[in-house]
Amino acid sequence: MRNEFHDLTPRQIVAELDKYIIGQHDAKRNVAIALRNRIRRMNVKGDIQKDIVPNNILMIGSTGVGKTEIARRLAKIANAPFTKVEASKFTEVGYVGRDVESMVRDLVEQSVHLVREKKNEAVKEKAAEAVEEVILDILIPPVKSPGFARPISGNTIEIGTEPSSDDELNERTRDLFREKLKRGELDDRKIEISVKQSPPVGIGMIGNGMMDDASIAGLQDMISGMMPKKTKKRKVSISEARKILMEEEASKLIDFDEVKEEALKLAENNGIIFIDEIDKIASKSGKSGGGPDVSREGVQRDLLPIVEGSAVNTKYGVVNTDHVLFIAAGAFHVSKPSDLIPELQGRFPIRVELNSLTEEDFYRILKEPKNALTKQYQALFESEEVYLDFNDEAIREIAKLAFQINEQVENIGARRLHTVMSHLLNDFLFEVPDTIEANSKIMITKEMVQERLSSLVKNRDLSQYIL
Repeated sequence: MRNEFHDLTPRQIVAELDKYIIGQHDAKRNVAIALRNRIRRMNVKGDIQKDIVPNNILMIGSTGVGKTEIARRLAKIANAPFTKVEASKFTEVGYVGRDVESMVRDLVEQSVHLVREKKNEAVKEKAAEAVEEVILDILIPPVKSPGFARPISGNTIEIGTEPSSDDELNERTRDLFREKLKRGELDDRKIEISVKQSPPVGIGMIGNGMMDDASIAGLQDMISGMMPKKTKKRKVSISEARKILMEEEASKLIDFDEVKEEALKLAENNGIIFIDEIDKIASKSGKSGGGPDVSREGVQRDLLPIVEGSAVNTKYGVVNTDHVLFIAAGAFHVSKPSDLIPELQGRFPIRVELNSLTEEDFYRILKEPKNALTKQYQALFESEEVYLDFNDEAIREIAKLAFQINEQVENIGARRLHTVMSHLLNDFLFEVPDTIEANSKIMITKEMVQERLSSLVKNRDLSQYIL
């Protein structure tokens, strides 16, 4: 995946985003350039490479227009660690300034997970062989005779003399069972395996609030390492045992120090942190003095060093945030981007305004993306062997009604489509498979949409209570 990403041009990145997100071309262009600039920076020779910092992006747009989805899909395209945080959570009662660092720790956790998955994939075949041997040892315990080594995969290993006939018989039986295991004939058979248990450690209250998250996590890891590892017996099917043992065997083949080192590097150079609801920590225009705005400005000042670039201590090591890409987003209905403190404004040089969704956008959202809602519902019905279809007029009518409800009640963007679609299809979902049996076909027409959804548009009092 990493090589594929390195070959992507900004135009190709936009094309990838187009598969899932309708419209918002300015936002897509800017995030594509930001992503490509990372590849360019990595190819820069000399000391100047360290001085090239990413151009962080501020997305301005109302809820449901695709701000989060753009950032999330961008991270998937780049196979980069990604974390999302709501800036407003830092204004809650009991907030401690250093807690803003938790977003960087979350990013590192994501990075470790990505690197571990990549390493697991690399040792998959070796781990599968080891798992096979463990399961065979449980099914057909090897014959233990003094002076002989157990033959492996039908090859006789001599030590001094020929193996006994018991050994040969045991090995032939193992080979027979090995073939059955490979064909999946024994998957439902139950076996007893030993599973490692991690000892429960509860030390969250140590230090009376004087220890940060990284120190507590480090202390927990140290205590866990000192305590004896317990195992417990579990009776599971062979297919389930494969999954459990695969994890254990893969972890034996992976050097975790190498994982940590790679993960820190990946988080520093490729990490994306998405700060949502940043408008909620902006002081409202024309207001100054005490009150809640002081708390908001305090959060901005705590965020500033992280966005500017600082060293954050995590349980895997120190992470420098100089080259992490920060994407901030907010609706800015009440406040304006200029209400943020100047230092923070300066750290988000690229500003993109996302457009409100039109009726035509809704129609395209229902038809074009790979994960369109219509396709999701079709997959749900198909799992029960019921075939759902929409004619084009019905999709246009759904888009039209969703747009009208947004105008009349509250504009929640594309999220409105979830409400409308569930209202339209919930009766069918309830009737499957009791009344609507397998191999049935359901065709959604314009008339059906009007009949089922007209009450949502007409009855404003009711509409106020729906999402």
